[in-house]
Amino acid sequence: MQTLKKLLMAALLTLATILPTTSATAAEFDHSIWQDLLQKNVVLIKGGQASQVDYEAMLKARPQLQQYLAQLSAVSTSEFASWPKTEQLAFLLNAYNAFTVELVLTKYPKLKSIKDIGSIVQSPWKKRFVPLLGEMRSLDDIEQGMIRKVGDYNEPRIHFAANCASIGCPALRNEAYTGAQLDAQLEAATKAFLSDQTRNRYNTQTNKLEVSKIFDWYKKDFERGWHGWKSLNEFFAHYADSLTDSPEIKQALIANKVDVVFLDYNWNLNRKQ
Repeated sequence: MQTLKKLLMAALLTLATILPTTSATAAEFDHSIWQDLLQKNVVLIKGGQASQVDYEAMLKARPQLQQYLAQLSAVSTSEFASWPKTEQLAFLLNAYNAFTVELVLTKYPKLKSIKDIGSIVQSPWKKRFVPLLGEMRSLDDIEQGMIRKVGDYNEPRIHFAANCASIGCPALRNEAYTGAQLDAQLEAATKAFLSDQTRNRYNTQTNKLEVSKIFDWYKKDFERGWHGWKSLNEFFAHYADSLTDSPEIKQALIANKVDVVFLDYNWNLNRKQ
């Protein structure tokens, strides 16, 4: 009897160590197809501060892309809800970026900007063509209604990860987002974008910080206290090292003594030149 009890206890202990691992593995969505497409068809430029997409090659690989989109669409709401928050957010960011590429391919090469796909009545971001989590959604539904929804992820750095297929956007990374690496990936994307002086820079002639229009459109997300930042100035002070090499300007940013102006946005397609 004692031997049987010992065997039973050993079996239960073994299950206790196996089950959490099995559960964590099951929660990791397979983004390998998207990873492969990004690796082959996204070109990093300016030391990784920006990127260009080889849409010609993406067009040839469209069956592969559509296979990945079908995998995204097959995920149920209950399955999605069972995942950790980081896994959910990585999934949504990849879905947004992949379906954006698919939208561009529907009209490529006969467009200079993703905005050419829209009309006076409907912007491309309002077009409902994304079957995801049990509903037909638009890109806006994914970004504004899910990724940015207050209380779900509370993550302002998503604005440097969601790519709108335009030169003015932060780079489309040449790797898929994953739950396990999400924080490091978002941090790298943020620093890369801020260090790109074509889109964020300190003007020594006007003594003003000139930044992307993204910070004007989504200012509220940088004021909600997420990550401890309650204003754009606090956010810029936190990333002063990415914005400038000048010790004097860094101190001015930290001391909140720099005026901010917003640059015009370049909506031209982020295609490989």
